[in-house]
Parts: sequence; structure tokens; C-alpha cells
Amino acid sequence: MARRSADTLLKHLLNTTSNRSPWLTRSVTYMPRPGDGAPRAVTLIPGDGIGPLVTGAVEQVMEAMHAPVYFEKYEVHGDMKKIPEEVLDSIRKNKVCLKGGLATPVGGGVSSLNVQLRKELDLYASLVNCFNLKGLPTRHEKVDIAVIRENTEGEYSGLEHEVVPGVVESLKVITKFCSERIARYAFECAYLNNRKKVTAVHKANIMKLADGLFLESCREIASKYPGIKYDEIIVDNCSMQLVSKPEQFDVMVTPNLYGNLVSNIAAGIAGGTGLMPGGNVGADNAVFEQGASAGNVGSEEMVREKKANPVALLLSSAMMLRHLQFPSFADRLEAAVKRVIAEGKYRTPDVGGNSTTQEVVDAIIAALS
Repeated sequence: MARRSADTLLKHLLNTTSNRSPWLTRSVTYMPRPGDGAPRAVTLIPGDGIGPLVTGAVEQVMEAMHAPVYFEKYEVHGDMKKIPEEVLDSIRKNKVCLKGGLATPVGGGVSSLNVQLRKELDLYASLVNCFNLKGLPTRHEKVDIAVIRENTEGEYSGLEHEVVPGVVESLKVITKFCSERIARYAFECAYLNNRKKVTAVHKANIMKLADGLFLESCREIASKYPGIKYDEIIVDNCSMQLVSKPEQFDVMVTPNLYGNLVSNIAAGIAGGTGLMPGGNVGADNAVFEQGASAGNVGSEEMVREKKANPVALLLSSAMMLRHLQFPSFADRLEAAVKRVIAEGKYRTPDVGGNSTTQEVVDAIIAALS
């Protein structure tokens, strides 16, 4: 009799609406530690070009959500000689930063502030998530790639000099220490995100010592994760495979320069650099920004017309909220962004629309409810 009553009750609950039985549709409640709801300070760098537009969009959405974060804003621009010390101190204190793009002058001996920031804070891992968004047609479906890039050495070591007039030597530095820690981070990321495969991208057929050391390190770490498939691909073949069959890739781990190229290709395939989130992380600090670097400063026309796409930085902010252990706020933000994209009414020109940044932001704020 009791068994029959239990079966009847279960059948009744399964036939009721989700409003009457929320436990059937909601995930298990997140149990915070005491004090976890205290507002967190985040260092904010609006940056250059479209940076102030898209970081301003994040500020508006965070305020509308009543998210438990507040921003400490600093003016930093790509033509500065170095990152101001007070900005570095703020990031070290807060442990988290959100930034717009910083313009990097081409040539002229001016070093990139983006590279400076990564080196000063030892943000050794870059993660760019490239995936299809419902409602946005692309050539390929089922794309969901996490590109994990070593951030502190390789061709970005900045070791260049003129040997004799007309001859410049540029050194590519690869170390076992940095190769092992980026490989370990890639496998940890795959494990914690329930991903099934890690692919190492290399050019060890030509750079046998440098990329050979990178591969050797990846293989050693892979042996400690028998539940995750590991394979390797030469970077030129990787580029071709990305544009022809990107769904074969899951997590990709790369040295510094290859990662920049691969992440931008993957972002373009999945819908565009204005959509894909990302961040840079080290042992102590994290900096979140638009995932793929192409277009992160935008054009003068885009700034003038105020039609920059805020989606990439908003999704990066959702990553930041999860990093800060505010999962419900991250879920709300991500769901609102994806809903607006799926509906297709408000889109900036880079994804086939004509909306302004503010119109997209207003639509996302309306979707939050």
C-alpha cells in the first residue's frame, strides 16, 4: 500500500508544472560559506578603442543584476611605457581584474602592456572558449573548443636584438617548467569541466628542441590523466583542420604564439571574436577580457557609432563571476546573453545586425528578469 502511494505521488509530481515542483527542474542548491555573499572588489581597466563601451556595458548589467561586485577603475592605455604600479597593486589586492583591449603599437620598440601585465602577475595560462551560440548561423555546428595557451614565454619573451645592421635575432624561449605547468593546467581544466580530450599543438617537426620539449612535457602530464584522451597536431595542419572539421577538437594546449593564432581562428569559426569569452590566470590572480585578441580595440567607426559588440566581455564577466564563486549570478547573466542572441532582434553589425552597444545591453538587462 505504501509503495503504491509513493508511486502515485511521484506520478502526480511528474505531471505537475515546474512552478509547482521546482525541485524537479532546479539544480541542487549552492551552499555558500558564511561571508561568501560579501561584495568583492574587482579592478577595472576600460582600455582603448571600444574598451570603455564594452566595460561600461558590463558595469550596467552588473548593477541591474545587483551582483556582489564593485569596481576599482583605472585608466591604462596602450601607448603608456608600462602598467602603473598602483594598477598592479590593485590587482594583487583584489586578485581579479576585468579589462578592455589595450592597443599595441606595431614596431617602434614599444612593448605590449598586455604582455607586461601577464608577466608582472605571472598569468601563465590563457583560456579562450569558442562555441556555437543558438540562433547565430555559422558554417560549422557542434563547435565547443577551449584553447589554453602558455602566456609567459615562447616568441613573446621579448628577447630581440640587432646582431649587425640589417640582421635581427629574435629568441624563442621554451622551458620545461612553463611547459609542464601549462600542460597540467590544460588537463586540470579538462578534468574539472568534464571534457574528454586534450590536443597539444606544436611545430616539433621543425623546432625539434623547443617544441620537442613542449611535447615531452605534455606527454608526461598526460600520463597522469588516463581518463582523458591525448593527441598531438602540427600547427599548420591544425589550422586546416580547424576550418574544415572544428568539432573534432575539445581542449587545445599550445605554446604562446600558436595559441594566439589558434584562438582567433576558432573564434572566427564559432561566430566571431566579439562573442567569445576568455581570461588569463596564474596561481594568485586572474584577468578576464575578450577571449580572442583580434578586434578587441575595434575601429574608429565602431567607436564613433557606438556599435561595439559587448557579448564577449559579458560572457567573460560570467566566467569571472564563477571564478568568484557567484554561480547563480553567472548563470543568470549567461542565460540572458544567450536568450538575446537566440531571439536575434538586437545584434551589432559584426554579427549581422545594426544595433548599438546600448540597445544590446538594454535587451540583456530586460532578459535578466
